[in-house]
Amino acid sequence: MTIRAIRIMGDPVLHSIAAPVDEITDEIRELVADMYETMDAAPGVGLAAPQVGVGLRIYVYTYEDDEGNPWRGEIINPELWMTPPSPGDPDPDDESEGCLSFPGERFPLRRSDEVRVTGIDLDGNSVDIRVDGWRARIMQHEFDHLDGILYIDRLGDGDWKTTQKIARKRGWGRPGAAWTPGIDALDA
Repeated sequence: MTIRAIRIMGDPVLHSIAAPVDEITDEIRELVADMYETMDAAPGVGLAAPQVGVGLRIYVYTYEDDEGNPWRGEIINPELWMTPPSPGDPDPDDESEGCLSFPGERFPLRRSDEVRVTGIDLDGNSVDIRVDGWRARIMQHEFDHLDGILYIDRLGDGDWKTTQKIARKRGWGRPGAAWTPGIDALDA
C-alpha cells in the first residue's frame, strides 16, 4: 500500500465528474487499498478517488461512534438519496466540516440528516447503507467529490469568499496543487 498525494482545490480532477468503474480489477483493489492508507495517514473520515487524482466513482470512509464502534468501508459506483436538509443556517458548532482537498479549514454547512447510498464493494457485492447524522454527512461529502463538487462550493457567499482568500494566500486553486500526508507540512 502507498500513501498517495491528495489533490488540493483547483486541480481539474476535483472539478470533473468521475467515470463509473466498469470492472473491479487488481488495479482498482490497489487503488482502494492506497486510498485507505492515505485517508488514515491524513487523517480523515473519507476519501474519494478524485482526491488522489483518479477520476473514478469510488470512495472510502471510516468513522468511530461515541461508543468506539468502527464503521468502515468502500463504495464503488454509488447512488445517493437523501431527505431535504432542514431550512435555516447551519450551526457552526455541530454542522461544520472540513476537507482533505481544502486542508486545515472548517466551515459550517447544512446537509441532509438522513441518506441512503447504494453501490458495490470490492468483492462486487451490493452495498445498501442507510445512515443519519455524521455518517450521512460523510456520505454526502464524499459523493459530492464524485460529481466534481467540493464542500466549499456549497458555502454561503461570505464563507465562500473567505475560502478564495485562503486559497490565494496558500497558492491553491491551480492544477497540480497537492499534499502528501506524512511528508508535506501544511501552512494551515
